[in-house]
Amino acid sequence: MAGDVAAAPVGPRTGALFDLDRTLVAGFSVFPFLLDVLLAGHLRPAQLGPAALAGLRFQLGQLSFLDFVREAASLVRGLPVEEMERAGERVFERYLAPIVYPEALGLVRAHRRQGHTVAIVSSATRYQTEPLARALEIPHVLCTRLAVEGGRLTGEVVPPPCYGPGKLLAAEALAEAHDVDLDESFFYTDSDEDLPLLERVGRPRPLNPNRGLARVAASRGWAAETFRSRGLPAPLDVVRTALSVGSVVPAILLGVPAALLERRWQPLANLAIATWGELGTALAGITLDVRGEHHLWEERPAVFIFNHQSAAEPLLLCKLLHRDFVGVAKREVRHHPIFGPAFAIAGTVFIDRANHVEALRALEPAVAALREGISLVIAPEGTRSSVGRLGPFKKGAFRMAMAAGVPVVPIVFRNSLAALPKHALVVRPARVEVVVHAPIATRHWTLETLPDEVAAIERLYAETLAAPW
Repeated sequence: MAGDVAAAPVGPRTGALFDLDRTLVAGFSVFPFLLDVLLAGHLRPAQLGPAALAGLRFQLGQLSFLDFVREAASLVRGLPVEEMERAGERVFERYLAPIVYPEALGLVRAHRRQGHTVAIVSSATRYQTEPLARALEIPHVLCTRLAVEGGRLTGEVVPPPCYGPGKLLAAEALAEAHDVDLDESFFYTDSDEDLPLLERVGRPRPLNPNRGLARVAASRGWAAETFRSRGLPAPLDVVRTALSVGSVVPAILLGVPAALLERRWQPLANLAIATWGELGTALAGITLDVRGEHHLWEERPAVFIFNHQSAAEPLLLCKLLHRDFVGVAKREVRHHPIFGPAFAIAGTVFIDRANHVEALRALEPAVAALREGISLVIAPEGTRSSVGRLGPFKKGAFRMAMAAGVPVVPIVFRNSLAALPKHALVVRPARVEVVVHAPIATRHWTLETLPDEVAAIERLYAETLAAPW
């Protein structure tokens, strides 16, 4: 489907419209949302019974979508809008971000590169859709609106709901307001309930189609695709993950004889790093597609920086770098029952990000290691994004490179979330794209020029992430 995007007319007159549930995310956003509201104490368990019955009647065709949504909306009658917005952010971060299809994220980015007008068109409410739209940098949200009065929900729905023919009306309004040509536009959805809009656009694209839509797509020759990278993990993926994580133990044990013979820890760390990197990625089913791999060896020691997307990256860095490096990690990792001791043996520097003075003091051994020929690996972003967006860079990594007089080597993970999204526990087989840029000398840097140097490297990352593969 990415090839279709590249072949479409460039510019904002081409629309890229995405359904939400089972199209951008693997599941239905309403269930975790209701669970969050329930756990927050805004609902009683007994209230969910009528809503569940209404949902069943809707599925059986005994209730219109508008009446079904009214039943659901009545559950949150009187709730402040601000609380609904906070619930939406919590639900996105904890439940929806881990199940965003990486393939769908790639489609969104491909459309943005083409300058298309990108929108979510969903029967869900704005509280479910807007946090995801912000994270994916989708500027337009067309959705079902809940009535508000005095800053609180009334329990009513603003007609028409964005469902079936309502999606077509919403898309036509968007097209008129933003001069979008629907005849040249895409619409991605999983459901045959969206046939009015699918039939209106020039490029209907069924994604993860239900049975009804699969039959229609086959009869009309519409290109359909099914993503299997999210949703309930296969038993084999669970086994792969357990083996991959557990392989760190024999990797460490393998290095013990070398450490005892040489009476120092570095041979153990090097052998453990190289072994776990190769064995762990193979067991997890992760392959690395690396561009610029030779830059990893051009100048050492160095400060290797990377954009932090996924908890799988320590494993990926072990495979990439092989030896003679230490990492910097947040203090909480030190208490992990498996990775904590392993990282400590490897010489990882643990810092308390909440205490700036203590963090700086903790980094002093890392600078000393650089001067002794051991490289450093650190993520300069303050907080990792749930969907791989680049965060602002902090200056600590670059100050250490300056202090030790070593270069900075940028490592860009383009899609490590495909292997393990934030909050997920099971690693999925994936081909992870990596770009390694040439070492950047720091000897001419000064504290006055440092902000400009860091900003230039941030731009390098942004451009690399945005570029087509």
